[in-house]
Amino acid sequence: MNYDHYEALKITKEDHILTITINRPEVKNALNAKLHGEFFKIFHEVDNDDDVDIIILTGSNNSFCAGGDLDMLLEMHGDPISTSEAIRKDRKIQHALLDLEKPIIAKVNGPAIGLGCSLALFCDFIYATPESVFADPHVSIGLVAGDGGAVIWPQLIGYARAKRYLLTGDAIKGQEAADIGLITQAVPAEELDEVVNKMAKRLASGAKHAIKWTKASINAGLKVTANAVIDRAASFENITQLLEDHRIALEAFQNKEKPKFIGK
Repeated sequence: MNYDHYEALKITKEDHILTITINRPEVKNALNAKLHGEFFKIFHEVDNDDDVDIIILTGSNNSFCAGGDLDMLLEMHGDPISTSEAIRKDRKIQHALLDLEKPIIAKVNGPAIGLGCSLALFCDFIYATPESVFADPHVSIGLVAGDGGAVIWPQLIGYARAKRYLLTGDAIKGQEAADIGLITQAVPAEELDEVVNKMAKRLASGAKHAIKWTKASINAGLKVTANAVIDRAASFENITQLLEDHRIALEAFQNKEKPKFIGK
């Protein structure tokens, strides 16, 4: 399968291992409309690529993904057609990751924020440097955590801890994330490539059908939970994208100020 039509994602393939690199380094790999659209397609295409058994998802230039691009969010605010389309793609991305039977490994060096964090946490293995940062700060910009956080955080670290981070938007560093089970392992930056490549090759040399169907069996339970959460969280996020509090937060962050919410 040819992946030359991707621009914001850099795709390479070697020995049945496909590496997807988020490639907007000038903005810490933040998601704009093009990148969002490419994520909407990539996991379906990889799922149908018979030459791929393992996927590595990473980011360029010491960043995984800094979440939604501020300009994109400001442009969408108040436009229910644009916001509902973005939410539709978020839902499809989440379902595509859960449906993908091929193992996917997140290699995180730097920030994984918002949807970027969800992309990492929906992977089967998450390796990150100790100083990498994970956060789902939707509430900080007046939004509901509708692009995966409300699904995956409670499953990984329990409801009490998940609420601690999702209701405040606070960040957690890689080492602590590993200590509480949010990610697989914290790895020194100089060893990250080696550790990820070793696991990818180990999985690629294993009994691929047994591995992928074991993953599918594990994800079956997660999909039941996801089906109960995703639509509600997405609907609530779409509503909050139309509220004044969201606009206030975006403009405050644009001006490097603290937002003053009004509850509307």
